Amino acid sequence: MTPRRVAVKVPATTANLGPGFDTLGLALSVYDELDVQVRDEPGAHVTVHGVGAGEVPTDESNLVVSSMAYTFEAMGRRMPGVNVTAHNTIPHGRGLGSSGAAVVSGIMAAKGLLQGDVEIDADTLLRIATDLEGHPDNVAPALFGGLTIAWLTTSGPKQKRLIVHRGVAPLVFVPQFTMSTKLARSLQPASVPHEDAIFNVSRSALLIAALTQSPELMLAATEDKLHQNYRAAAMPETAKLVTLLRNAGYAAVVSGAGPSILVLADGPGQRLAAAELVATQADTPWQALMLAVDFKGATVTPVDDDESPAQ
Repeated sequence: MTPRRVAVKVPATTANLGPGFDTLGLALSVYDELDVQVRDEPGAHVTVHGVGAGEVPTDESNLVVSSMAYTFEAMGRRMPGVNVTAHNTIPHGRGLGSSGAAVVSGIMAAKGLLQGDVEIDADTLLRIATDLEGHPDNVAPALFGGLTIAWLTTSGPKQKRLIVHRGVAPLVFVPQFTMSTKLARSLQPASVPHEDAIFNVSRSALLIAALTQSPELMLAATEDKLHQNYRAAAMPETAKLVTLLRNAGYAAVVSGAGPSILVLADGPGQRLAAAELVATQADTPWQALMLAVDFKGATVTPVDDDESPAQ
């Protein structure tokens, strides 16, 4: 018997991590949570609490609902009517994977509601998420947690999940302004110099070593020549703060398409020092989030009908 109600929890993500453009992603301990309940009437109604309340659609055009519908269709099933209650904490338009989290939330809700009828394996989850999001670098860590390497093949997207060294202490600085991922991508050149490509290949390889074995190498490992400089003019406050942090010895990079900044500190002490530097020297306000790496990824669990939605 398939469940009529499920609870979904999906982490925020940060992609690129400096040199790993469109390839590396990291799941972080900020979450969007859903309560999804099948109803007898067709269609969908969405109630949003927290981030996006009063802004995102509350009908079938909502990204969570459309992703759910896409997944049902991909599995050869018709989606029932649903009531969705969302409790969102992932900032929108800040480079922390909010759209990827919404896509993954819908897919996981569909997976949960189809349990006992159709089982959806990890490869299929990633394929559907990549179809909807357009690239796998955010949806892979949102689905599977930890540090992920994602790549595309002729048979579809693939990913490898790695365990992050316990000494890595993520810190995210979130500004009040937003950035369009579409705009950020439009600033990328069609080609890059050969030496810049080699530079990033070396740093990406080094970054895997730094994140999994040697956090003390993080500053050198997060150097990039493929995307951040090209996007700097669109978010000068971000570029200025990244430079300030890196000049002070902190492994700061643009989080995803920006404008948030990720610092991969090599311990709690360095993380606190980076936060203090920004609090005292930044020209514009930044919210400092002391986070952990999420190791679980997206989860979905059946809910008894007599239980109340999470508050």
